[in-house]
Amino acid sequence: MTNGQVWPKPALQHIYDEYLTFEPENFNFNNTGYSCDVLQDAFKWYNSMLFLKATNTFKQNTSLSTDSIIGKMEVLNVQLTNPCENYPSLNMEEKYEIKINNSSGLLVATSIWGILRGLETFSQLVYLETDGSTFVIRRTTIVDYPKFRHRGFLLDTSRHYFPIESITKTLDAMSYSKMNVFHWHMVDDQSFPYQSSAFPNLSEKGAFGKSAIYTKDDVRRVIEHAKLRGIRVIPEFDTPGHTLSWGLGGIPGLLTECSDSDTNQFGPIDPTVEKNYNFIRTLLSEVSELFQDNYLHLGGDEVDSSCWTTNKKIQHFMERNNMKNVLELKDYYFANIFNITRSLETVPIVWEEIFDENIHLDPKAVVHVWKDYYDHSIVSKVMKSGHPVLFSSCWYVNYIKYGTDWPKFYRCDPTSEAGHNPLFLGGEACMWGEFVDETNLLPLTWPRTSAVAEVLWSHTLNETDAKYRIEEHVCRMRRRGIPAEPANGPSYCHY
Repeated sequence: MTNGQVWPKPALQHIYDEYLTFEPENFNFNNTGYSCDVLQDAFKWYNSMLFLKATNTFKQNTSLSTDSIIGKMEVLNVQLTNPCENYPSLNMEEKYEIKINNSSGLLVATSIWGILRGLETFSQLVYLETDGSTFVIRRTTIVDYPKFRHRGFLLDTSRHYFPIESITKTLDAMSYSKMNVFHWHMVDDQSFPYQSSAFPNLSEKGAFGKSAIYTKDDVRRVIEHAKLRGIRVIPEFDTPGHTLSWGLGGIPGLLTECSDSDTNQFGPIDPTVEKNYNFIRTLLSEVSELFQDNYLHLGGDEVDSSCWTTNKKIQHFMERNNMKNVLELKDYYFANIFNITRSLETVPIVWEEIFDENIHLDPKAVVHVWKDYYDHSIVSKVMKSGHPVLFSSCWYVNYIKYGTDWPKFYRCDPTSEAGHNPLFLGGEACMWGEFVDETNLLPLTWPRTSAVAEVLWSHTLNETDAKYRIEEHVCRMRRRGIPAEPANGPSYCHY
């Protein structure tokens, strides 16, 4: 296990074999630039975490010679050179520089988001010496910035409901690995926990229960907590499939009746009912106004169109409009949906199927690739078509097996396909919720998702080096209240 090594690996770092010690009660952050509430909150947050010890701290003689200790670390000067932005965004600047010298350090960034990333790095440089009482930091210089702009984590809160505290804890853990997008797959076939003010029956009838609902205040709490960690929140309202829970909300004609003889069997949203688009427009307008991000995930995956082919009313509609197959009907549906997102000035994200099926995409639409674990060529195909791309194909962290499995996520690196093409935005680790709830979310997610985070942030990857650093990162997360799983088998966190 390493000591004072950073996760994810910085772009440029020079380490000296000289150390500074801390007197925790005498250390402070000193703001020398612009300030705002996010910065002041960050100072309090990191002050609370810098000098944590485990209850089972193991003590032995120090491994440092007195000659290598050059002084005491008393202050980190923090210089934010521009005013704070209101919320993080796709093109936020996350670059920062750190210099640790005699008795003081300097953290410089042009944006508040870079300052947050730098504070996280500084907190990881600090570690407890083997004597069990002395905190130290090595003299070092760092220039760091991410490889990709979008480094996300998807959480499915439809198959199981997650209390807000589980979500905010997840956001904290994301920030420890410099992830910057929380993809909130909020609703699906199984439940509709979002409480809409325009359509309250959607959650009243479609949620698991009255205690399994996300109010607008809950959503705002998540967004504001994410902001403090430099994380965007992008909601997903997946249509026209994955909508069985929507049908419980009393919207007449919303879902397709699969047959005339059985009016209790339903399929995807009925794309032939004009009122359905008015409903979706009202719902998405409410959602886009509530969430602070310009992007909205529209889903579009795994649409079982068999009910479209057995519904006589839909077949007559297709005949009248010269539609030869259900793909043309799906194209018609998404043409209407993209008209809605354009009117809301929202950038749509869709799952890969929409691209594969040659559905006419909005010019700005982002394609989220997920289907083929081994074939990354779809990334190039999407970018050649002129669309931005997100990647998740081999980062489904809900798939578990016995033993060490973080390396399989670490080895899955789409960089060769992405090259330096700005249309490759980044990617996401995905936690689908069929067998995950608040009892096992955090240990299943970490440190496996940390491996994805390093692939998306770091410019050079070294699995051998990562094996030792991820051990330290696991212990660090545990001290901070994240019950991360063992990374490499038998191990022990000495503090």
